[in-house]
Amino acid sequence: MKLTVTPTALPEVLVIEPQVFGDARGFFMETFNARAFEQATGIRPTFVQDNHSSSMRNVLRGLHYQVRNPQGKLLRVIAGEVFDVAVDVRIESPTFGQWVGVTLSAANKKQLWIPKGFAHGFLVLSEQAEVLYKATDYWYPEHERTLLWSDPSVGVRWPLQGTPFLTAKDAAGKLLAEVAFEVKQP
Repeated sequence: MKLTVTPTALPEVLVIEPQVFGDARGFFMETFNARAFEQATGIRPTFVQDNHSSSMRNVLRGLHYQVRNPQGKLLRVIAGEVFDVAVDVRIESPTFGQWVGVTLSAANKKQLWIPKGFAHGFLVLSEQAEVLYKATDYWYPEHERTLLWSDPSVGVRWPLQGTPFLTAKDAAGKLLAEVAFEVKQP
């Protein structure tokens, strides 16, 4: 399996492009191969959970992170298109509070590696989208937190058309200053 790996403006967040074999019948690609991933990235993740999300246009999910048991995530879109965002919430990081956004789609077949210590969210750009992602730790609702998607101190430039559809939890996300305090807690 050959992978093309491109660091983003936040170098630990990686765009992964698997080799795609296509012909008149369709296509084939390996979506994950531990050996090839480690050779291409230097990262050896152990995934313990796979997730599948389906959402309609203008749904914004996130920005989620866990204060304990943080998760590394490998994401891809199998239907539609999303604008996927990672925000560094590691207090000691020189890039704390900075964000990066990447368009993932079924058509471009790109994947995004988001390491532990980053808040994650996405906005659906197509009529509908399905996102699959692998996680390096389990979801613990008692440890999950939400960074406010519209926090002006972070300044994510979401490609919104109107007002996003949010859950109550996501609409009530915390500001980065509150996140910094919370992440420090034992």
